[in-house]
Amino acid sequence: MSSVLVVGSVAYDSIETPQANVEEALGGSATFFAAAASYFVPVNLVAVVGDDFRHNEIAFLNQRQVDLEGLRTEPGKTFRWKGRYLQNMNDRETIYTHLNVFATFNPLLPDKYRNSSFVFLANISPELQYNVVQQVYRPKFVAMDTMNFWISGSMDALLRTLAVVDGLLINDSEVKQLSGEENLFTGARKIQAMGPKTLIIKKGEHGALMVHGDEHFYCPAFPVTSLLDPTGAGDTFAGGFMGYLARTDLITMENLRRAVVFGSALASFCVEDFSVGRLMNLSREEIHNRVLVLRKMTDFAIDPDWALVT
Repeated sequence: MSSVLVVGSVAYDSIETPQANVEEALGGSATFFAAAASYFVPVNLVAVVGDDFRHNEIAFLNQRQVDLEGLRTEPGKTFRWKGRYLQNMNDRETIYTHLNVFATFNPLLPDKYRNSSFVFLANISPELQYNVVQQVYRPKFVAMDTMNFWISGSMDALLRTLAVVDGLLINDSEVKQLSGEENLFTGARKIQAMGPKTLIIKKGEHGALMVHGDEHFYCPAFPVTSLLDPTGAGDTFAGGFMGYLARTDLITMENLRRAVVFGSALASFCVEDFSVGRLMNLSREEIHNRVLVLRKMTDFAIDPDWALVT
């Protein structure tokens, strides 16, 4: 069993949804990722917070094999984001983004993190993502996230980073923007030529599509009926995906498929509560049961005589 390294944000989120509101809830890409991945393997977390951060709120991560030596505290305020979800719970408006100490974040890995076999570069600037990769000795699988902001404003740096990673988590519109192709599959092929051979195309409530080499795999989203807050679902998916890969220490198409399913299962818990509330005390049985449901949703047998039917 290997460890997994995540470099990203630890933040406070204020969220408005049609059902409820929450102020100053624990959030950030590294937080959601670590909460999910820690169900599988030890996690090394690198992020920065301000001196106003309430460290007791992440005590549960310490109890769940998350090493926080890489979480630095700097003078100033912690990164804050506020957003409002529309009625469909897919679209959202950003009310404000206050980077605060995150604006000068320069991730330096503690020495013991440099041997991490599995690395996830959450949504930070591609320059910082590239610098992190250079600090890790011999990673077995490096995956990254990105967004349209970096695609439109930092393409050269993004291309340099893509060339040194194995996997990319991205959504439909980002595939089209990055590749310049309207067709999702043609776009995926072009992005693979930039470096990452494994693409996870996130489709929200419609699941996730994986392109690995010349093969494809689609996993539906778990049918959640108590959707409360989608914030952090993508990072939670990444945590489940990378955590499973690190636990099994195997990069094959079949194992990547299983990792996608586990990622989808973890993400389905995240959206049922604000912040990491639902991710704090899951049981192995709860996770396993949702994986079984997802397997059943995609399992079918072909009639051996179908070609003879007229």
